[in-house]
Amino acid sequence: MLIAGFPAGAWGTNCYLVAPAAGEECVIIDPGHQAAQGVEEALKKHRLKPVAVVLTHGHIDHVASVVPVCGAHDVPAWIHPEDRYMMSDPEKALGRSIGMPLMGELTVGEPDDVKELTDGSKLTLAGLDFGVSHAPGHTKGSVTFGMPEAADIPPVLFSGDLLFAGSVGRTDLPGGDHAELLKSLARVCLPLDDSTVVLSGHGPQTTIGRERFSNPYLNGLDAVPRRGL
Repeated sequence: MLIAGFPAGAWGTNCYLVAPAAGEECVIIDPGHQAAQGVEEALKKHRLKPVAVVLTHGHIDHVASVVPVCGAHDVPAWIHPEDRYMMSDPEKALGRSIGMPLMGELTVGEPDDVKELTDGSKLTLAGLDFGVSHAPGHTKGSVTFGMPEAADIPPVLFSGDLLFAGSVGRTDLPGGDHAELLKSLARVCLPLDDSTVVLSGHGPQTTIGRERFSNPYLNGLDAVPRRGL
């Protein structure tokens, strides 16, 4: 499996391209602020053909390049229905204090084809299976995408802004809820195997085992049984 990731834009948001191998179809995860050029460079470098964009949540730093990327390749975007409005009204999601000068530089709106994610569903895209888990707390419509272990590759969790290396997503923006975030961590993350690689929306990769041991936000949380990735 091929996973190509890079930080993009003013917020350093991680965008990922996932494919069975170089020269194959791929899925693009979270093309955010100023990510379009990096996406095109990664597609060319690895000879990939995108079939879909999938979004962990609707904040502008994760969706700002959805319209140009989907438009350039005629592919759909998948997002949870509770965050769909953010694509067209990002200031409402972040609070008006963000200001027009910054927002005026960004492309907002929905691509031509938008599909909605549901908790517990499985997306089969580019020959890969992605398990969808609704994980509210950072936003009401936050989700994670899990990929099971395959051959010699450990399981992978694309955690968005739910779980970071050593931290968790902020909950002080509209739709944020710290208690809900803790519930999502207990239900979505803690039951996973320690070997699960966590690829988050910001910062370096980590593992569930490392975070279970050292992340202060996970201290005292008990895992809630779930279906797996």
